[in-house]
Amino acid sequence: MPEFPVEVDGWLIMSDGQAATSRRTALKFLGAGGGAVAASALLSACNGAQSNTSAGGVGAFPSTPPWRFTFINHVTTNSFFVPTKNGLADAAKLLGLPEPQWTGSTEGNVSEMASAMSTAINGNVDGIAVALTDNNAFVAPTKQALAKGIPVIAYNATAAGNYPLTYVGQDLYQSGFLMGQRIARDVTSGTILVGISQPGGNNVQPRLDGITDALKQAAPSVQVLSINTGAEQANELNAITAAYDGHTDAKGVYAVDAGSTASIAQLIKNRGIQGKIHAGGYDTLTDTLNGVQSGALDFTIDQSAYLQGFLPVLYMYLFRLSGTLVSPPFTDTGLTFVTKENVGPYISANSRFEGGPKNDLVPMPSSIPLPAATGATH
Repeated sequence: MPEFPVEVDGWLIMSDGQAATSRRTALKFLGAGGGAVAASALLSACNGAQSNTSAGGVGAFPSTPPWRFTFINHVTTNSFFVPTKNGLADAAKLLGLPEPQWTGSTEGNVSEMASAMSTAINGNVDGIAVALTDNNAFVAPTKQALAKGIPVIAYNATAAGNYPLTYVGQDLYQSGFLMGQRIARDVTSGTILVGISQPGGNNVQPRLDGITDALKQAAPSVQVLSINTGAEQANELNAITAAYDGHTDAKGVYAVDAGSTASIAQLIKNRGIQGKIHAGGYDTLTDTLNGVQSGALDFTIDQSAYLQGFLPVLYMYLFRLSGTLVSPPFTDTGLTFVTKENVGPYISANSRFEGGPKNDLVPMPSSIPLPAATGATH
C-alpha cells in the first residue's frame, strides 16, 4: 500500500481519494505572474481537480449521489438564457454534479415544454427547474413530480395555481410597473410601442400589465400599443421595424423581453433616429448594451439571468441533501436600471455573468453605490 499523501502530476492524492495542490504546484502558480492571474490559474487547477470527482462530498457536506437535474425552458436557443446556462453549469461544477440537462421548446410551445417535463419525470431525474409560462399546462406534471419525490422549482416565470417549491426570478409585474414610471418621466402623451415576444405568457405579460397600470397613474394621456414580436429571436427586428414604420409618430419604442429590446436598438441605429425617440427595455444582450452606451436606448433592465440558473441548482441540491429540511426560499433576482451612467462595467467586463465570453475576475469598483434604504420590518 502506498503511503499517503502521494504526489501525482503536481497534485497530492490524499488517503480518502481527494486531490489537493502540492506546495510546489501552488508556488509555481503563484510565481506565474502574481495577483489575479496567479489566483485565477490556481482556481482553475482546483476546479479541474474537482470536475474529475463524482458524487459530491463538497466542502463539509457528506458524499452524495451524482444527482441529475433538468431545466425546462420555453426558448432554449434564445440569447437571453446564455448566462442562465452558465449559472447552472457553474453551480453543478461547484457541487460536483453532472451539468443539468437544458430542454423544452425553441419557440415557446407549451405542449413541447410539458412533454419535456414528463420525459424528465419518467426518467426519474432528481430535480426539475421549469419556466412556468402557462397557468395550466404544468400543474399535473408538477403534482406528478412531487408525488415521486422530485423537487420542482419555478424559474424566470411562475404561475398562479401551480405547486412549485419556490420561484427564482424577477417580480415581473413590479418590474413592469417601475418601468412604466420610468417611461412617464420622458413621455407624457401620445403613443408608445411596446414589443412583447409572447403575449399572454407568464414570463412577459405581467411586465406589460405593469407598464400599462403605471402609465394610467403617472401619464394617463399615453396610449400603449403592444406589438407581438414572436418567440423566434431572428424575426423580432422585422416585427419591431414594421410596427415603427406604421407609427412613425410614436413618442417611444419599448419592449418587455430581451430580443425585442435588442431589436429596438438595431432599429434606432439603422434608421438614424437616435435622440428623436425614447426607447428602453430589458436585459443585457450586446446590441442592447451598445444601444444604451450610444444613447439609442434610455435604459435597459438587468434581472440577473445568471442567478436564475445558479440558484435553482443550489436550492435543489440543498433540498435533497437535507431531506427537505432546507426549504428553498422565494428569490426575487432583482431589478437594475442600466443607463448610460452605469453601463460601462457591463461592456468592459463582457462577462459570462451577463452572457459574454470572458471568464475573468471582474474588478470591484473603488466604492459601492448606496442602495435603497431598507424598509421597516414589523
